[in-house]
Amino acid sequence: MDLGLAGKTALVTGSNRGTGEIIANSLATEGATVLRHANQDQQPEADRDILWGDLASEQGCEQVLQQLQQLLQQQGASIDILVNNYGTTDRHNWEDSNTEKWLQMYQVNVLSAARISQGLIAAMKQQGWGRIINLGTIGSHQPNSIMPAYYAAKGALATMGVSLAKELSHSGVTVNTVSPGYIRTPEVEQAYRRRGKKLGWGEDWSDIVKQIVATDFPNPCGRIAEREEVADLVSFLCSERAGFINGQNIRIDGGAVSYV
Repeated sequence: MDLGLAGKTALVTGSNRGTGEIIANSLATEGATVLRHANQDQQPEADRDILWGDLASEQGCEQVLQQLQQLLQQQGASIDILVNNYGTTDRHNWEDSNTEKWLQMYQVNVLSAARISQGLIAAMKQQGWGRIINLGTIGSHQPNSIMPAYYAAKGALATMGVSLAKELSHSGVTVNTVSPGYIRTPEVEQAYRRRGKKLGWGEDWSDIVKQIVATDFPNPCGRIAEREEVADLVSFLCSERAGFINGQNIRIDGGAVSYV
């Protein structure tokens, strides 16, 4: 299937590692020119095409937008696709989630995406085409008791996406949120291997996954997602073929959230 991404230019935030890197690779494989972002200036001097800036701050977002504009001018290109992948959490709970924590999670997971989107939507509207994808979590559909500030922020991100989709009505720009369940990242795998060793789950990853599904993430598919599966969904939503999908919060969770 030709996704029609050849000749398109994409920015993927938080794409120097992790799921963001896989998303960036997927878009590049489909023919898009991908500009990558790191939240800290850790890239080698030889690789200056990576934009960098702390998206949890207004100054950092402006820094990234300025670098992006310079690169686009050099390349004679315009921005077509924005994937707001950057976001993170920590293992806080209700007892230790003070006001600072709630504000931090909102800055990291909502305002980072809002600021970058605000900096790019005018150009997308002018050219009459664009795609904005926000990376959420199924916790915005079905939050847990832990990490309340994170889940509340991701819920706000999904709501923001719907609002932005309506703001961009009739512009040719679509906005969607992709909300994964558990993903097999190196960090997740390492954590579960450590846990599995303590609980006697064995060392075979397929056996560990069975225990994850049984104890933490029950779903009809009986496993957790691979990063490439999330990236494939994002790439499709960025494509010409997804032009009538707009303002959605799409779960990729193996059926874990069981409501219609």
